[in-house]
Parts: sequence; structure tokens; C-alpha cells
Amino acid sequence: MTTIATTNPATGEVEKTFDALTDEEVDRRIARAAETFASYRRTPLEQRAEWMNEAAGILDRESEQIGAMLTTEMGKTLKAAGAEAQKCAAACRFYAAHAAEFLADRRPAEPGGVGASDAYVRYEPLGPVLAVMPWNFPLWQVVRFAAPGLMAGNVGLLKHSSNVPQTALFLEDLFRRAGFPEGAFQTLLIGSADVERVLRDPRVKAATLTGSEPAGRSVASIAGDEVKPTVLELGGSDPFVVMPSADIEAAARTAAESRCLNNGQSCISAKRFIVDIGCADEFERLFVADMRAQKVGDPMDDATDVGPLVSEQGRAEVEELVADAVGKGATVLCGGRRPDGPGWFYPPTVVSGVTPGMRMYHEEVFGPVASLFRVRGVSEAVEVANATGFGLGSNAWTRDDTERDRFVRELDAGQVFINGKTTSYPELPFGGVKRSGYGRELSADGLRAFCNAKTVWVG
Repeated sequence: MTTIATTNPATGEVEKTFDALTDEEVDRRIARAAETFASYRRTPLEQRAEWMNEAAGILDRESEQIGAMLTTEMGKTLKAAGAEAQKCAAACRFYAAHAAEFLADRRPAEPGGVGASDAYVRYEPLGPVLAVMPWNFPLWQVVRFAAPGLMAGNVGLLKHSSNVPQTALFLEDLFRRAGFPEGAFQTLLIGSADVERVLRDPRVKAATLTGSEPAGRSVASIAGDEVKPTVLELGGSDPFVVMPSADIEAAARTAAESRCLNNGQSCISAKRFIVDIGCADEFERLFVADMRAQKVGDPMDDATDVGPLVSEQGRAEVEELVADAVGKGATVLCGGRRPDGPGWFYPPTVVSGVTPGMRMYHEEVFGPVASLFRVRGVSEAVEVANATGFGLGSNAWTRDDTERDRFVRELDAGQVFINGKTTSYPELPFGGVKRSGYGRELSADGLRAFCNAKTVWVG
């Protein structure tokens, strides 16, 4: 039996429970999505943009209440939750403003060169798209799919993580209140075991998933069997490379911010800190001090930097990875012990001496735990950075142009950020390589991800 409930990570108490939809209710929602798509796809872009701008207005006006809901459900700090709502509003406005440009017919060749009087590519929506989304950015992960998807003329079916049901229901309500027709965006309160049945339904045309590697493999396997397109954004173990030419103080400060972002539960947060020996002592001293300075506490308190992890299991998994490393010879430079009291808190932690025989070397640590490596030169830094199956984001800090160009060329990742913290922007494509997934969200790529690029040739 699937448990769909809001459990406050700061207290460990269940605050609200919800009933899962029955099979019949799910079928009705899929039917409504298919019926709505038949007419919605013909809705003028100007009308879609008006509704999308209204969704942005709701997100801005209600960001305080929305933030409190996110904090209660998954534990991120209140200030971070409010910022997430505002980022979602900005993405809605971006797609409202640029969808017409991204969907415009494209003429990749001279008509005469292909023996035609006219030849072009038009972008058409596919239909109902299933979105399987995680709890860590419960609003942003959904909106970065929903905003481009709805502007492209698709309709959405959301299967959100079972521990953020209030956010999931809010998202359906958000688009309905903004003016989108009933059925344009619906939430399915179902468990993971029910995803396959929805994805195999012939009325569902594609799927997007942000989540764990096992979840991605499962959805991709089912979709492949059904010959349906997918976009997957999976885990990450992002490298953060620091060279002696860098601004070491800024690098250390940004490193701590990145590792503690979202209480350490962000796929694109830096997790492995790879530092040249020429600046390793200085970076370690500053980085450890910045990690120690992060205030852990009540996520509703504006002074808090790091709130609780999302669940008891999540904290236990982080503790297991740290214990495995320490047991095999690694050293904890700060943190490493859970505090007393209620809630699933874990302190910012730095571990040095991590070697390939430790789980932490290969696995993603989804909590505020950093592993610190010392290397000699760019070549070894790249080797260590790429010694993982993941390839989502990456950071490199250097003021040397030759080093910068090598990092840009040689780091195996969907994104390379030089002298700055990895983040996502509506204007730039977002996604990974290797076991971090495939396909791209955001920018024009994200809008066209679930479109048919239809070639038109006119004789």
C-alpha cells in the first residue's frame, strides 16, 4: 500500500495523509488529458502565453505561502523555498515570451537545393506527457517541464514524489487557476508501482523523469518497449576543480554554498572537491571554516543555512557512506555526527583521503558531505573529475585561459561552469551525460523535447 503523506523532516511527524487514486480515477484523468489535448493543441500561442503569465503572477503573489508548504514537506529553508517559487515564476514568463520564437517554422535549407518550391520544419506537440518528478526541488523540477510543455501545446500528467503531495496538488491547481483548461495539467496521486500502467497507456505519448538512476532505468525500459520518447535527468557527483591561479577565497566560499544548497540534496551541487596541491592547504582551511560556519537548524528560521534531510532513510544513507569511508581510512575534517534531538538533521561535513575502494568515491552522497582530493596539475584533476559514472554538472576555478579551455573540452558533463556555481537557467539547456541521463530541459531544447519536428516539402 502506497503511503502518500506530508511528513515534516524537522520534527519527523506526519502532518497530513492522502488517499491514492484508484485505477478507475487514473483512467478518467488520462482520458481527460487526451480529450483536452485534442482541442488545446489548437489554442493560439497568445492565449497560452496569457495563461502562463498569470501562473507566474500567482507564484509571485503567493511565494510566501508556497515557501512554507515546501519547507514543511521536504525541509528546505524557508528563504530557499521562496526563491524557488520566484524562479518558477521567471521560467513561466520566459516561455510565455519566447515560445513563439522557439516554435516558429525553421528553414534549414534553400528550397531549390532540395528540389522544392518550399521546404521547412514545423514543431508540433506530441500529446499527454507523463512527468515523474522528485521531492528535492518539488516546484522547480515540475515547472521546468510544465512551462515549456504547455507552451508547446502538450498536456501534462504529474506523478510526483509521494512525500510532497500538497505541492503536487498545488501545481494542478496553479495551472487551473491561471486559466488553462481542465485536463491540461493534472496530478496523479499514485505510487511508483502504478507508473508502468500509466506509461504503457497508448494515450500517453512520452515521459520525462528527474530522479534516481534506478527509477530512470525503469522508466526508460518501459518507454523503450512502448517506443515512446523520454528525457531523463538522473543523479550527479559533480566535480569542483580548483587550480592555484583561482581566487581561492571565492572558490572556497562558493564550494560551501554549493555543497550545502538545499541541505546538500541537489543533483547539481558540487560534491567532489579536487584541488591542486599548489593551493590545497589554503583551500582546505577556508573551505572547512566555511562549512563549519553554516548554521544548521529550524528551516523556518531565516538565520538557518542548512535544514534537515528529507527523511530518516535519507540521513541513514548519508551516515552509511561516511562510516564506510572512515572505516577504510578516510578522515573527517568537520561534521560527521548527527545532532541530538528530533528531525533528520546532519551537519555540513568534509571528508579527506577518499580512495576508489570507498563507496563515496563512486556513489552520490545526497546530503551536505564533501569529499576532498589533492591532485597535481590539470591532467590529474581531469582524470579524477571524470572517474565517475555520472556526468551532470561540473565546476572549474582558474584564471589561466589554457587551463580553462582544457576543462571546457575535457570534463565529461552536461554543463561546465568556470569560476561560478553550477545552476540552471531557463535560457540555457540543462541535462547530463553518462549515467546522469539524456535529453535536455530548459531553453529551446526543452520546449522542443516533446515536439514532432515535422519536415514539410512542397513541390
